[in-house]
Amino acid sequence: MLRAPLNWWEERDTFLKDGVLALVLALLAFVPTLSNIGAQIGDLPERPASALSVGLILAQTLPLAARQRWPAGCLAVVAGAFAAHQALGFATTFGSLGLYLALYSAGTHQVRFRHGLAGVVSAGYAVLALVLDRLGSPQGIADYFAFYLTLAAFWLVGSTVRTRRAEEAQRRRLAAEVATAAERARIASELHDVVTHHVTAMVVQADAAQFLLTSAPDKAGEGLSAVSDTGRRALTELRYLLGVLEATGESASADPARADRAPTLGRLGGLVEQARRSGQPVEFSEQGERRGQSVDVELAAYRVVQEALTNAMKYAAGQTTRVLVRHGEERIEIKVTTDGPTASPAAAPAVRKPDHAGGRGLAGLRARARMVGGELEAGPRPEGGFEVHATIPSKPASE
Repeated sequence: MLRAPLNWWEERDTFLKDGVLALVLALLAFVPTLSNIGAQIGDLPERPASALSVGLILAQTLPLAARQRWPAGCLAVVAGAFAAHQALGFATTFGSLGLYLALYSAGTHQVRFRHGLAGVVSAGYAVLALVLDRLGSPQGIADYFAFYLTLAAFWLVGSTVRTRRAEEAQRRRLAAEVATAAERARIASELHDVVTHHVTAMVVQADAAQFLLTSAPDKAGEGLSAVSDTGRRALTELRYLLGVLEATGESASADPARADRAPTLGRLGGLVEQARRSGQPVEFSEQGERRGQSVDVELAAYRVVQEALTNAMKYAAGQTTRVLVRHGEERIEIKVTTDGPTASPAAAPAVRKPDHAGGRGLAGLRARARMVGGELEAGPRPEGGFEVHATIPSKPASE
């Protein structure tokens, strides 16, 4: 898996941080008290410091400024300088630790030809061991092998870090995909609730207006006006939904204009009036004190009533529908009942059972209610008709 490219600002910040690290390591390399700390394998007779030794020390430290941008090149320069420093017998310095950092960086950041790079580095170390042995180094095979394992350990630590970062990135991508899928499902549910309800109301109202054109022309205007009002209400809700989709990183209610269009418990009266203008007899009552709830609770309660009225207009047109909203301290209870004959083979066609088992309507409302910690039940009543009963925990907007 390739590493995502860094933008200019990220590259600059990375280069500055690594540059500071390289500069500090270069300065510490010339501190006498730290000379005993470093990487050492040759143990050849020590030669006095010179301009060449200073250059080799800087070559083992300063290239670390590019250890993330060009890890392979950084490792090649640092390792070459370290090998020359050891073969020429210069005194060990703190700057030789740059070899360990270069190996770790290559294991962490190198993207392509990782195995090839590891092979080249191993071969280079074997050549260094042969050269040191020819120059009279007292080290044996076991010593060279132990030092090689130390170098390999730094590479493996970097590889482990790289693997964990890749796994974490994969987990984040999967989490983002799951969140995206859930958001798509939520949007689909919202669109279904909005479009289905208003289109159903408009169809019923249009049929009623057509009937009035022939039976009572003077009242046909009222029916057409109801269709127009329902269309405007649908557009308002769709604008609200589109506003939510366009919002990036901000609450859907942050915009006052958008909040004014949000479906809330306070707009249930308009929903009921719309159903009445569609010819559905609806009785609406509220019990308890209405309090401001969180957006999710308000929307879930609104959609329960909306979907229940939609089903009533579609499958029990003309039957009396009762909407009861009870505001409690801990929960909101919603009950929507539609009259109809008792369930029997002869009377069944009079009130058709909503097809919510496999559809998006009531099944989607059940999922929505569960998301806010509530429950929803829907089904035929023993005394006839259909009932939708939902309980949603109260979550004040201030929480």
